[in-house]
Amino acid sequence: MKIDFKNRQQILVLIAAGAVALLAGDKLLITPLANSWKARSTKIADFGKRVAEGQALIQRERSLRDRWEQMRASTLPNNASQAEQQVLKAFDTWARQSQVSLLSISPQWKHDNDEYMTLECRAEASGNLNTVSRFLYELERDPMALRLQAVEISSRDNDGQQFALGLQVSGLVLTPQPERTTTQAKR
Repeated sequence: MKIDFKNRQQILVLIAAGAVALLAGDKLLITPLANSWKARSTKIADFGKRVAEGQALIQRERSLRDRWEQMRASTLPNNASQAEQQVLKAFDTWARQSQVSLLSISPQWKHDNDEYMTLECRAEASGNLNTVSRFLYELERDPMALRLQAVEISSRDNDGQQFALGLQVSGLVLTPQPERTTTQAKR
């Protein structure tokens, strides 16, 4: 079988053109489409996850709202003197229940945000290990919206029987926000 030189060149040109067309098709069509498909699959999976999380939140809405209302009810009153009085009274109650000696309490107001204020109290107390630990337990189990920020315990004698307790506590006061109108809410 004899192949004409001219036919052979045409066949090679056709094969080369086909290879270039396949390479161009891969680079211009197949690879971008495959990448697009993978990106869409990832987005769909992400949206599915977000929908599942949203449905879980909707199912837990009542318990979340109840917990939020319980937390809001535990915050300090919006009146500064009432809030200070409530915290000082709580310190006195914890001291009586635990039998520690309260040495000093220094309240200070912080207003860092329009939505809330904090009442920071630095307190000094003394007692033995049992009374100091009971005082901390009473403070932590109280439902009032207080956060124990710092605790310092040091021995006051050589035998380690008497301890000095220094602590910093901050209480949360939520400031009421004015009701937004529907036009403000849409912005």
